[in-house]
Amino acid sequence: MLDPQRIKEWISAGLSCEHITVDGDGQHFAALIVSTEFAGLNRVKRQQRVYQPLKDKLDSGELHALSMQTLTPEEWKATHG
Repeated sequence: MLDPQRIKEWISAGLSCEHITVDGDGQHFAALIVSTEFAGLNRVKRQQRVYQPLKDKLDSGELHALSMQTLTPEEWKATHG
């Protein structure tokens, strides 16, 4: 069974993150990712950026269900004070 911490490590290895959390039940996962790299990108481009370091895991089927919320540090501060 896949551990949320492992997904967090994979994302962090390929994306500069100010904050990241990943929760899940071993099959389905949800991530909150805060990165300056998201500045100026729309939601789709942000998700594509997160998927880049996960491509091999997605292609192999090791990871198959990840929902995500992607925020810039400014957006994070505005919504999470």
